[in-house]
Amino acid sequence: MTSFRLPRHIRYRLQRSATAGPVVLAVIVGLLAGAWAILFRWLIRAVQWALFDQGSRIPAQLNLPGMLQNLHVLLAPAIGMVVVVLIVRRWAPEARGHGVPEVQYAVRASGGNIRARVASVKALASAISIGSGGSVGREGPIVQIGSTLGSVVGRVTGLGSEQKKLLVACGAAGGVGATFNAPIAGVLFALEVILGNFAARSFGLVVVASVTATALSRAVLGPEPAFSLLHRFALVSPRELFLYLILGSLLGLLATLYVRSIYTFEELFERWGSSAILKAVAGGLTIGAMGFFGTTLVFGVGYEGMELALASRLSLQLMLALVFLKILATSVTLAAGGSGGVFAPALFIGAMAGGAFGAVANGLFPGWTAPSGAYALVGMAAVFGAAAHAPITAVLILFEMTDDYLIILPLMLAVGVAYLTQSHATGDSIYSVKLRRLGGLEGPEREVSVLDMLLVVDAMSEEYETVSEDLQALELAARARSRRTRSWPVTDPEGKLIGIVADTDLELGLIETEGDSLTVADVMTTTVITLRPQDTMRVAFRRFSMSDVQQIPVVTDEQDRQLVGVLRRYDMLWAYKTLSDEHDQLLEKGGGPARLSTEGVVQIDFEVPPEDRRLIGRRLKAVTLPPDSIITLIRRGDRIFVPHGGTRVEAGDILYLLTTREHEAELKSWTG
Repeated sequence: MTSFRLPRHIRYRLQRSATAGPVVLAVIVGLLAGAWAILFRWLIRAVQWALFDQGSRIPAQLNLPGMLQNLHVLLAPAIGMVVVVLIVRRWAPEARGHGVPEVQYAVRASGGNIRARVASVKALASAISIGSGGSVGREGPIVQIGSTLGSVVGRVTGLGSEQKKLLVACGAAGGVGATFNAPIAGVLFALEVILGNFAARSFGLVVVASVTATALSRAVLGPEPAFSLLHRFALVSPRELFLYLILGSLLGLLATLYVRSIYTFEELFERWGSSAILKAVAGGLTIGAMGFFGTTLVFGVGYEGMELALASRLSLQLMLALVFLKILATSVTLAAGGSGGVFAPALFIGAMAGGAFGAVANGLFPGWTAPSGAYALVGMAAVFGAAAHAPITAVLILFEMTDDYLIILPLMLAVGVAYLTQSHATGDSIYSVKLRRLGGLEGPEREVSVLDMLLVVDAMSEEYETVSEDLQALELAARARSRRTRSWPVTDPEGKLIGIVADTDLELGLIETEGDSLTVADVMTTTVITLRPQDTMRVAFRRFSMSDVQQIPVVTDEQDRQLVGVLRRYDMLWAYKTLSDEHDQLLEKGGGPARLSTEGVVQIDFEVPPEDRRLIGRRLKAVTLPPDSIITLIRRGDRIFVPHGGTRVEAGDILYLLTTREHEAELKSWTG
């Protein structure tokens, strides 16, 4: 959390303004998102210049023969990938990957809070990923960057969680609008994908941010659409609609393949026990080999290839090959630790698949079909709309990116059919798979309970026993006889989780093989259910229900997997009971608001000023609150925790207070 806060009187005016304040903040977020979108483009170009323009001179200066003149093409993605992994692991692990699920999680489960450093780390990491040839796009990064800026503005002005969420959406809309010169699509993306609703108030402020960001981007980069079409595409014959219907069905299946490939490769790389650096090198060399021995069209965002497909300048064979090469390249880039979006690759895959379909259609029905470029254009929207479960955004963003409305009927038909096909094949979008893993699929309307207020860090144990993978199984069996432990986390010398070995695994291994040579590595399970310190008990309960385990390792994050504790089933249940009892006592002390339902609850966030002697240094049980008011959470620095009656309040603490709507005015007066 950023430590800077606006003066109290300014925050007071912004927080209580119903119109002017929110609009001013939306404009500010839009300007910041637009500026960062411009900076992000420049960063990508700078990396491309360094690794490819300047890198191409090195083989020439060394007088390398033949194909080795393009050695920089092979090595650049690996160099970029290693640098990205080092940056992300050191400063912001949440900047890894494509970014949108992390923003969705912040909106659904973190009150719109995103660390300020994520914006700069994401911009740098993604610029290096894209600029060095990684097969990812600009959409995910700029959404996460813009959303981070919105979150920071919300915290600086002391806004509540709902207002911060709205500014997060404003940042996402501004980023998309400025990056793709598509303000309408930016609005729809923020509402459809980030917020998941189209409330009138949300719509108005998101529009302000998106228009502001796009206006700034156009002033600096120009008003041209993202793709310049050589000629307008249109429906040549009503009979073509049948072809577009078939195309939509095929692209829905292709979108399913794309989504599954992304997460299949991610799981394969997670199971691979090598270091993150070795994974980055392997992934980077794989991408580099595609460009070195094949075509560099799979590198980066892929606009050059899409332009060629729209102009009908690629052969059928090349377009078919590029469909699967791009899926592979994007999957490997993200799995190996790259940072970038999945939107542009989806457009690229759709352009190539649609272009190939159009080329076949032209050959079979030359008299009544549009050029293959028309099918490529429709394919771009269809694959993205199906993969992201965002059909409205897909239709509008392609219209804005090409400035071509004539193809709208085939576009809507193909996108709708592709979305329905993909939804039927799998219920998950390319974002929801990761969002589920983060534990953020529960909607904001769920009932508030202790499960949502108690964090894993509040109940986990930092005293635990680990074993190394080269420990003899017989030695571990001897330990097990004198302990009540039923499972042991397996860590590497750096303390990172690489597996877990249960007593049943140990017993089965000793029965089936010769015990003398058996080690923990032979019997451990490498696919481990984990938790993070900031996860809620609702997430923990769900993870425990997934398997019959007595303890779950707690790691810093799912990528780095640095072990910091274990959560035992007994400790979780005890902490839940203890907190429930204390919370009930606080409710009774506050006048009995145990009757509160989530429909009648108002949350107010209050930062304790240094001069507030009513609170500083006092225990919560000695604090006199207005009637029907309670303190549910406290944020202290970067840590959020659930207080108890003996918790002492410190200056700078942010208190999350709940009250009834009937007593809202009294609580606001109490907070000053």
